[in-house]
Amino acid sequence: MQKIKLNDEVIVLAGKDKGATGTVTKITNIKVVVEGLNIAKKHVKANPNAGVTGGIIDTEMPMAISNVAVLNPTTNKADRVGIRTDKEGKKERFFKSNGESIV
Repeated sequence: MQKIKLNDEVIVLAGKDKGATGTVTKITNIKVVVEGLNIAKKHVKANPNAGVTGGIIDTEMPMAISNVAVLNPTTNKADRVGIRTDKEGKKERFFKSNGESIV
């Protein structure tokens, strides 16, 4: 079970967007893409056959998964995540600071 999943609210711990919060939109093994953060300018060549206009576009770039942490909504701070089994035997993620489960 992964500790950071899609649609999690995360806070950036390091880099140019340090302290900013956002929602995870894409995740790979070692990288995450956070909505509205780590924006880079990308030069796109025009392709009239595909209907693509050329120019410079802003795109969200992936960042290392170690540079983000899950945001605890009760404390409004970054928090570590643990994994435990509930009474029915299903795995669940929980915040290490206060023991609340992550929904």
